[in-house]
Order: sequence, then C-alpha cells, then structure tokens
Amino acid sequence: MYSTQISRSTKMILSVEFILLAYMFYVLSTSLYKSYQIDKFIKSAEDENAKMERANSLLSEDYEYYKSDAYKEKIIKQNLGLIRPGEEVIVLTKDDKVAFLTPEEQAVRLNKDRYQSTSNPKKWFIFFFDRDRFAM
Repeated sequence: MYSTQISRSTKMILSVEFILLAYMFYVLSTSLYKSYQIDKFIKSAEDENAKMERANSLLSEDYEYYKSDAYKEKIIKQNLGLIRPGEEVIVLTKDDKVAFLTPEEQAVRLNKDRYQSTSNPKKWFIFFFDRDRFAM
C-alpha cells in the first residue's frame, strides 16, 4: 500500500523551494519596480529637454531679431523719432485728423511729449540744470 504521508525530508525540501520561490518573486518585483521608476524618470527628463529645446529655439529667434537692422531701425524711430531721408511721418490725433510733420516738427513734438510725461521733480531738475535739453 501506498502511504499518503509525506516524509519529513520532502516537507523540508518543499519548504526551502517555497522560500526560494518567494525570494525570487520578491527580487523580480523590486527589479521591475525600479525599472519602471527609471523609465518614468527618463520620460520626464526627455519631456523637459524637449520643452527646453522649444524655449531655446524661441529665445534664439528673438536674439536674431534683436540683432537685426530692422529691429534697430524700429527702436530708433520709436524712441528717438528719427526717420530716413524721403520718409514722411503721419501723426494720428484723437479727432482723427492726419497731420504730416517735417522732421523738425516731429522732433519738437517728441520733445514736448517727453517733457509732459516726465515727473514733477524731474521737470524741476531740468528747469535748473538742463534747460537746453528741452528747449521749446
């Protein structure tokens, strides 16, 4: 007759095999989790790099524009009121009248606008120390 009893050595071997199997499962799961974390970090780093590349290209385009002659001319015209020979200045007033100004008239108007937009203490400083700058 066959005995259904499992010997003690067989129980010991099965126990050791179960412990080894559990340990291998633990090592595999921690390894997979670490791999997942590394993949997630790599993906976020790649996304950040792509975002920085887009920002860098925009800044590079802006830099090229600011170096260009068109930008320099725009700033000169806007801030200093200078024009190229042969160009005419058109001033739109609040009552929709169009006025053509000569460069001298434009300079006088720009000078007045600057003087009116300055603060009161600065006007006093100009009055006492720098009258020639805002001669009207």
